[in-house]
Parts: sequence; C-alpha cells; structure tokens
Amino acid sequence: MSRYVAAIWKCRYFWLSLVRMDLRTRYRRSVLGLGWSLLNPILMTAVMCVVFPRFLPIASVGEYAPMVLVGLCFWNFITSSTKLGTQCLFQGERYIRQYPAPIAIYPLRIALGSSFHFSVALLVVVLLRLSVIGFSGMSSFVSLVPTFLLIFVLGWSLAVLAGFLTAYFPDMEHLTDVGLQILFYGTPIIYPTDAIQGKLGWLIRLNPLTTFIELLRAPLLRGEFPDASLYGAAAISAAAIAGMAVMTLTRFEKKIIFQL
Repeated sequence: MSRYVAAIWKCRYFWLSLVRMDLRTRYRRSVLGLGWSLLNPILMTAVMCVVFPRFLPIASVGEYAPMVLVGLCFWNFITSSTKLGTQCLFQGERYIRQYPAPIAIYPLRIALGSSFHFSVALLVVVLLRLSVIGFSGMSSFVSLVPTFLLIFVLGWSLAVLAGFLTAYFPDMEHLTDVGLQILFYGTPIIYPTDAIQGKLGWLIRLNPLTTFIELLRAPLLRGEFPDASLYGAAAISAAAIAGMAVMTLTRFEKKIIFQL
C-alpha cells in the first residue's frame, strides 16, 4: 500500500496538470467563469427559501437560507464526485493506455476538481456568516479542517466506485442519476435534521451523509465545535467506503483496461 501511495505521489505533476486542464476547459468560454459554481447553490437556496418555509417548522428565512446553502454546497460536491466519477476512467482512457500510472489518480483528478469548487463555495458561506453574525465562534472553524479531509476521502472513494462500476456496467451512469435524486430527499439538505420524526426521521439520521452535513453546519451556522461522536460516525463511514474503493482498485485495477 505504501508503494502504491508513493507511486501516486511520484506522478503528482501529471494528475495536477489534469485537474488544471479540467478547470480551464470548464470555464474556457464562460463569461462568469467560476461564478457559475457559486451561482448554482445561491439560486437554488433562493428558490428553496420561497417554497419550503411554508411547509417546514422554520423560525425565519434568515435562519433557513444559510442552512440550505451549506447543505447544497456539500451536495454539489457529492453529486460532482459521483457523476463525474462515472466517466473518470473513460475520460482518462488514452492516458491509461499510454502512461503506466496508478489508476487511482483518475478518480483523484475528479475529487480534487470537486474539492476546489467546494472550497470556494464554503468560503462564500464563511464570508456571509461573518457579515451576518460577526466573528463570534470563529475558533470553531478549526473543526472544518478534519471535516474537509473526511469529505475529500468520501468524494474520492465515491469516484472510484462510480468509475469502476460504470466501466463494467454502463447503465450505472443513468442509475446514478436516479439514485442521487432519491438520496437528495433522504438527506437533510433542504430541511433541518430534526424536522422529520418517527421511523422516517430515524432513517434520515441513519444516512451517513447526514453526519457530514452536521459537521459543517455546527461551526458555520452555530459557531460550535461538532460533537466527537459525529466525527467518529463520519470517520467510520468514510473509512468503510474508502475500504470498498481500495478493495475495488486492488482487485480490478489490472483488468480495467479490457473494459474501456
């Protein structure tokens, strides 16, 4: 395993250049450029603030909007890592055939690009939070560092699994779209975690993504350090999915070229 990680690090200039190429290609002819990545969650938040406060137990739009914005920033990272991950191996096919690098760098390429947009979106959330609430509770922002690392591991793992599954089962790309749409409503993005009670509420709290969202909302919205149990649950979830990704790489890395 250490040799594999060392091999990934050895070709770091290659996969970093791929990430830069993806970013340049994405915004090459765009007027707003990176602004589109910020405009999407902001506009979605505005729409949610018009519709959902009528149906949910929400004190004010001022409290609801930041909560939704944080959730959407996280969700965009998850969907980007997963949906782009379905094509990461096909996208890198010509490099895979010509350049003997670890296959893990192609999902890494996706995770790094998604992390860049996620970081920029979170920066906007932080600036909005400071402009509204002020600097109280800023010390809790330190907790975002381990949270971000856990989320990055989750994104890379999802990209690995999505990439290999799609290579072997092409319909996975379409099934992923359907699955993400269902998961969106089963994750507390547009509603508070405690808004739904009973058996359905228990299922929502059992959703691993709920833990990651709470790790973000605690410091960003309430200026609090997340509970240690949240970190434990998030670490277990990230480790489990990462373990599946590593097992997939170990078993299928040398065979994947025949599926491309």
